[in-house]
This record gives sequence, C-alpha cells and structure tokens, in this order.
Amino acid sequence: MNAATVTRVYLARGSTDLRKSIDGLAAIVQETFQLDPFSSSLFVFCNRGRDKLKILHWDHNGFWLYYRRLERGTFDWPSEHHSEPLQISPRQLRWLLDGLSWNQKQAHSAVTAKKVI
Repeated sequence: MNAATVTRVYLARGSTDLRKSIDGLAAIVQETFQLDPFSSSLFVFCNRGRDKLKILHWDHNGFWLYYRRLERGTFDWPSEHHSEPLQISPRQLRWLLDGLSWNQKQAHSAVTAKKVI
C-alpha cells in the first residue's frame, strides 16, 4: 500500500460479512456508501468479532484486498451501524492497525522540523 497515493480512509461502521471479496466490498462502497471504489481511498471493513479486517484499495489498474487477522485481542471499531462510513486520517488508521484507539486523545502532535541542530 503506497501511503503517498491514499487520499482518504473510510471505516464501514458496524460489522461486515468478510466472506465478501473484492466485488462484494466494492458494491458496498458504491451502492451503500455512495462513494467511488476506484478513488485513491482506502475502504476498511471489520467482522462481527472485531478480530479481522479487510481493506479495499484501487491502485492504477486493479484492486488490492488486504486482510488482517489478530491472534489475540480486538480492533477498536465504531460499533454503530450507519449507511455512511466514518472518515478517518491515514494516521488514525495506523493507530487502529497497531491496536490503539483510532480516536485517541493522547497522541503526540505532528512536528514539522525547520532545521537540524
């Protein structure tokens, strides 16, 4: 996954049947979310047990489908089920994948260095 090409990250709130593959997940993005699955966004889906994720990503001429299964623990996943997805930042996705809360309040703020001492 090339982080430089990702513009947005969307979480599908609630649980998704992860037996769906690329076509089924792309249909959810297009028909339920009213979003373009061919955009440079990541679309993230979680199972009912919150221990498995699938990420759908269009890249140039085809889809990527990433799959992550936790051996222990669960993902901090928004449980409310809405037809619209929750948009988060790529940084928040990294927190989520690392087992942290995607909406944590104690993260270090971004630093832009001006020069090296």
